[in-house]
This record gives sequence, C-alpha cells and structure tokens, in this order.
Amino acid sequence: MGRDQAFRWDVLFRTFIAALPALMTPIIIVGGMTFGWFTPTEAAIAACTWALMLGIFLYRSLSLKQFYKVTMDTIETTSGVLLIVAAASLFGWVLTTTRLTEAGAEALLQLTDNKYIILLLINVLLLVIGCFLEPIASISILVPVLMPIILKVGIHPVHFGVVMTLNLMIGLLHPPLGMVLFVLSRIAKLSIERTTMAILPWLVPLLMSLIAITLIPELTLWLPRTMGMLK
Repeated sequence: MGRDQAFRWDVLFRTFIAALPALMTPIIIVGGMTFGWFTPTEAAIAACTWALMLGIFLYRSLSLKQFYKVTMDTIETTSGVLLIVAAASLFGWVLTTTRLTEAGAEALLQLTDNKYIILLLINVLLLVIGCFLEPIASISILVPVLMPIILKVGIHPVHFGVVMTLNLMIGLLHPPLGMVLFVLSRIAKLSIERTTMAILPWLVPLLMSLIAITLIPELTLWLPRTMGMLK
C-alpha cells in the first residue's frame, strides 16, 4: 500500500531518475516518427520491444509465465481487430463496386452548393463510415470521390484533409463498432456498452473541436500560411 509522505526534492529527483527508462517509451515513439526513423507501425514495434527489454532485464517484473499470458492476450485482441478489418475491407469493396459513394457525391451537389453545409454533411458521412471502415480504406475510397466536390465549392484541400482525418479518428472511437472502442473494451475487460458510456464524455470535446475546425478554416490554415507553406 502506498502512503503519503512529505515532499522532498531529493526523493523527486531519485524517482525521476528511476522512471527515466520507462519515460523513454513515448520519446522513442514520437521522436522516431518525427525524425523519420520509422513509421507509426514500426514505432509501435520499437516501443513494445523497449518495454519488453525493461520488463525482463531492468525491472525484472516480467516472468516467462506472464510473458506467455501477455502474448496470448495480444493474439486474442489482435485476432478480433483483424476480423473487424476484414469485414471493413469487404464493406469497402461493396461500396466501390456498387458505386454508392459516387451516387452520394452527385446527390450532395444537387442538394446544395454551400461549402459549409457540404462540409457538415461530409462530417456526418465520415463519422458513420469511420465507424465501420478503417481509416486507410476510407481515405482510399472517399478521397477520389469527394475531392472534385471540395475543389468545386472552394474548400481548401488542406482544410478538408484535416477535417477528414479528425472525422476518421473520432469514428474509431464511437459506437457501435469503432475499432479503438473494441480494443479498449478488451484491454479494460469491460463490455462494449460500459466502455461506450465511459468514453461518451470525451467525445463531446472531440465533436466540438471538429465543428470548430470545420466552420473556421483558419484554425487549420493559419499556421501553414504564416510559415509560407501555403499561398
């Protein structure tokens, strides 16, 4: 059991030094991707390898039995996620072959030419699609269809790219079948329903940020323009 103790700088310093190896994990992930040493997937592998080395050799808190259990839990969770990815790929193939996305784009232009209304309608579409399709599949299917509409109504491609990415990231979290939601429920050993109720408060600021970024393009475009990256 932990207990309260008086604050002391030497204790803080010793604790910080002891935690440095573990604190290297986010540095490896963010730093490696920032400097281009590896991709996000490779960063995850590097972080897992580093954590494994710390658990076995430095902290010695990971026994062979625990390692086996962690491995089997990972395989079980990954298998469930891959089933969702497989179903999402099939769903994407159905959308492509039936040309439903193109028909929807044409209907969208016939409905309105106001760029803000179009962006809000696209948000709804992306939030629904993002719940069932993985981001890469969603981008591959929807960008070629939506980009002509975006350019036609005068929406900047960079603005649209940020809006689309944020939509798809939120889609991974919201029910009923967001992949991250599923992974969280497996890790926390909670039902999808209880996990959904736990993350609902966090969806509110995410959706508010999405609306702000959608309706105020300068939130996205100001920094690139200031740095001379956009005209």
